[in-house]
Amino acid sequence: MMLSMYDIKDEDIDSVFDQSQLSAVAQSAQLQMQLPVVELMKDFMSGKTVFRNIMSILTRGVNAIITERTTQVYGQLLEKAVQLSLEILILVFEKDVIVSDFWRPLYQPLDIILSQDHNQIVAFLEYVRYDFRPQIQQCSIRIMSILSSRMVELVQLLLKSNAANCLIEDYAACLELRSEECQIIENSREDSGILIMQLLIDNISRPAPNLTQLLLKFDLDTPIERTVLQPRFHYSCLKVILDMLDQYIKPDVNALLHEFGFQLLYELCLDPVTSGPTMDLLSSKKYHFFVKHLVTVGVAPLPKRNNTQALRISSLHQRAWLLKLLATELHACDISGSLHREACQSILAHIFGKDIIEDGIHSSTLQNGDEDSGAGSMSKSKVLELLEVVRFKSPDTYPKFSEAVRNLKYVSLVEGIIGNPTTSEKGGIYYYSERGDRLIDLASFRDKLWQKFNLISPQLGSFASEAELGEVRETIQHLLRWGWKYNKNLEEQAAQLHMLTGWSQIVEVTVSRRMSSFPNRSEILFQVLDVSLSTSASPDCSMKMAVILTQVALTCMAKLRDERFLCPIGLDSDSFTFLDMLMMKQLPNGACHSILFKLIMAILRQESSEALRRRQYALLLSYFQYSQNMVDPDVPTSVLKSLLLSEQEGEDLDLQKIHKEQAELARANFSIFRKEAQAVLDVVIKDATQGSESGKTVSLFVLDALICIDHDRFILNQLQSRGFLRSCFIRISNFSSQDGGRSLDSLQRACTLEAELVLLLRISHKYGKLGAQVLFSMGVLEHTSSCKAVNIHVKGSLMRVETKLGRDVAMDIDRQRMIVAPILRIVLSLTSLVDTSEFFEVKNKIVREVIDFVKGHQLLFDQILRENIPKAEDLTLEEINLVVGILCKIWPYEESDEYGFVQGLFGMMCALFPRDSENQRKSELKVFQLCFSLSSYLYFLVTKKFLRLQVSDVSTGYNVQQQPTLALLGSLLNSVTATLERACEEKSLLLNKIQDMNELSRQEVDEIISMCSRKECVSSSDNIQKRRYIAMMEMCQVAGNKDQLITLLLPLAENVLNILLIHLQDEETVEMITHGAKSDLEQDLPWLCGKLVPILERLELLSEDKTGHNLKVFRRLVNSLKELAIQNLAL
Repeated sequence: MMLSMYDIKDEDIDSVFDQSQLSAVAQSAQLQMQLPVVELMKDFMSGKTVFRNIMSILTRGVNAIITERTTQVYGQLLEKAVQLSLEILILVFEKDVIVSDFWRPLYQPLDIILSQDHNQIVAFLEYVRYDFRPQIQQCSIRIMSILSSRMVELVQLLLKSNAANCLIEDYAACLELRSEECQIIENSREDSGILIMQLLIDNISRPAPNLTQLLLKFDLDTPIERTVLQPRFHYSCLKVILDMLDQYIKPDVNALLHEFGFQLLYELCLDPVTSGPTMDLLSSKKYHFFVKHLVTVGVAPLPKRNNTQALRISSLHQRAWLLKLLATELHACDISGSLHREACQSILAHIFGKDIIEDGIHSSTLQNGDEDSGAGSMSKSKVLELLEVVRFKSPDTYPKFSEAVRNLKYVSLVEGIIGNPTTSEKGGIYYYSERGDRLIDLASFRDKLWQKFNLISPQLGSFASEAELGEVRETIQHLLRWGWKYNKNLEEQAAQLHMLTGWSQIVEVTVSRRMSSFPNRSEILFQVLDVSLSTSASPDCSMKMAVILTQVALTCMAKLRDERFLCPIGLDSDSFTFLDMLMMKQLPNGACHSILFKLIMAILRQESSEALRRRQYALLLSYFQYSQNMVDPDVPTSVLKSLLLSEQEGEDLDLQKIHKEQAELARANFSIFRKEAQAVLDVVIKDATQGSESGKTVSLFVLDALICIDHDRFILNQLQSRGFLRSCFIRISNFSSQDGGRSLDSLQRACTLEAELVLLLRISHKYGKLGAQVLFSMGVLEHTSSCKAVNIHVKGSLMRVETKLGRDVAMDIDRQRMIVAPILRIVLSLTSLVDTSEFFEVKNKIVREVIDFVKGHQLLFDQILRENIPKAEDLTLEEINLVVGILCKIWPYEESDEYGFVQGLFGMMCALFPRDSENQRKSELKVFQLCFSLSSYLYFLVTKKFLRLQVSDVSTGYNVQQQPTLALLGSLLNSVTATLERACEEKSLLLNKIQDMNELSRQEVDEIISMCSRKECVSSSDNIQKRRYIAMMEMCQVAGNKDQLITLLLPLAENVLNILLIHLQDEETVEMITHGAKSDLEQDLPWLCGKLVPILERLELLSEDKTGHNLKVFRRLVNSLKELAIQNLAL
């Protein structure tokens, strides 16, 4: 009684410590001040009188106690003494940890005292065999639990004392006896079976060999991982648990036992030491464990809440642990073995349908017109039935009182008690259940209520009237009933979330790892995605459930995008066309409409949070990416057209049909969004302006995606009328140097700035000159000029050179990609407003402001122009292209060259134009883009400012400014011609190989895959069909790159040809070149023409079939220049 009623406090610990330093006389003087409970603790922790007396009772042994109870008159008194002795030990165990660190070395924890004689430990652990009084068994189990957490050597101790085998059987018998009970035990703390299950679960993760491995009959003489479990031949707790779950008898009485049984098996499969043997056992055909319980437990009707809420809660937890167990098997098992492969196929077949076969090849494959091919299998699946189990409105768990309670006089005083989150041990009213739920301790709640009422109204201590006493009692009874209901509702909500989590795990594991065995993957993914969105949008769905369901939907949507262009299965590899291969798994437009509509409804749900909306926004972005590409986006349209020309007649009509359906889907997407546009924009814009940095970023990307589907400038007008664009400009302008630091917050702020810049760039791209005009009129250049991010970039680059630290380089590259490049893209987009017809209009406001921007960021432009182009990476090359593109468009309007940009561009021409076409093949596209910008600038100077070039470089002895020459242009034209010829031949060869793909051998296909550096995409087990598909897709991408290069080189060649043609047509120029130059250069023009003629003859041979472009105008230009060159050869 003293041990249970008195808690040791800090002053008690200090007093014992202080007294150990006093003399004997002083100690005797203080003896009368000692509390009995402290003396008792000191006695037990030093193994003295009381401890020895208790041991003398317990060490008689369980067998002696059993005998004396039935043969002696004092037997029942002895039994009671044993129970009290065990309870005393448990109380000491609960308190000795508090004081042991302070009282050492004079006093030791009780387990240290007990370990001095191992027979003592074995003696009271064996009391689990005593089945006459369950309380004694429960005390023995609790002591075992305490010792297992404190004594690492406990299992070895039991093995050496030869008590292990008896304890294994005793625990199994105790558990089996409990499973045969016919009466529900209300308090789980007094349930021997639950205590044993918790003991087993708690010890799983402890170092091997541990108590769980011992009691479940793992082989402790060999490595645990190699154990072959045989519960049918070895009597243990494992056999009892498996039989109990297999028979599933008395589900109402044994609900908690079944629940913890599933949890135990899940934890065993999760532990790296015991997972192998446990999963091998459960996968064996002797048990059919996984599939059997899907029917008996998984989709069984859920008990009603009114009368059997406890059973309902346990039933939900059982299903949760079962689903998590199945997910573990699907995730971690090795399917190379037949045992686990068959188990996985059986699980998938029962959950997702009966059409799952071994190698994933199936005769029925999704076709565009076969929209319902998966309906049959889905009607048999249980994945939707399992979700249906948890599709009920969560019970109310908010700490609010009913109206009857709220109207009582003293209820306002209770809110302070409820609001204290501490547990009952620390003065609060909460405790954590065996499941981990934080519940109200009703006894502590009752005591706190009386204490609160007595403090607030001291007169209640004498209870002046019976009426007041009755009112207080009635209030407390109402509150206790509310507390009980609150606990049950909280447990049910936690159980509902737990099962939904298990369902989400099995779906996500299947989607991410085991979808290859599904013949109708797209239908299954759509079904799960559709029902997840429907449930999350329901008003009965809690916010926590919506988060889980949205994550599942996000995974399914991502897999749908992957599935959209994966290698098709179930087709004869010699019979399908390129169009079949490139658009095999498109969902019908109606399914896409359903996804978007339900997703919008989910975004607009009443109870929401930023964390939930971030997932919903990510799902919306993923959907738009999916719906905007009905043909693989990696295959350019030009390449696809080239392929289809060689197919059957009418394939071009199929391509037109694709584009028509794509346009219809885009219009339908916008129409669906338009119906709820105001509400959606309210939510998204609020997150983009008031949310966290990550919330702002993803919201801005959503607005970017909405602009992509905009019609009639509806979104643009909304953003303007709501003042959102103006607020974006203000935030960009206010970006400070502190925001460019190297902390996580700074990086997130930089991501938000990047998203804002991307949104502005999207407006310019989507709406063309109108969008650029809107941005310009709102002062985009002024605000971007005020942004400190560009200056940070320059300083960051200087620091990078000084420090040469890898981390600084990485941070600078990130900032370069996130901020500088988008700003330059915006400025370049504004140059589209510059009309070349207004060259002599000095009042061109756009030109002036862009020039002012360039002058204001001279250091940035100089820094980028000085980059070493041959060694530059892709991002640096892009920035060089942007800077050159801006300067080439607006700098001709600048009269002076005090900033040196003209000489910088000329110097770049002199460095790039004589390039070798065989070098830098990797970056040739970007380098030729740079050459095109420079040639356009030079063409502008020649045509508008009448610049005339020398044939070759002239050395005069003076410091003459560097300038490109006609010879340099001839060298560039030669490089362009050679690259054009090579690109046309390579493209033609690739298209021919793609057309003959079905005739290529496996070796030839593997060589193509190896050439494209895509070996990681195939495995040795992949068939020839998949290899051909991968090779075809890679060659389509390479052919697309070649086509893009050809498309760039043709106008580049036209620029060069036009510049040369202007020079040769200008009689004054020719006269100057031939007669005005020095005698050693008199042969320059004929020499140049002699170089040009063979180049022009090669250009004449270019084929429209190989280039894919109409060359009529191009050939006319080539012929004109060739005629002039031949004429000048005679000069």
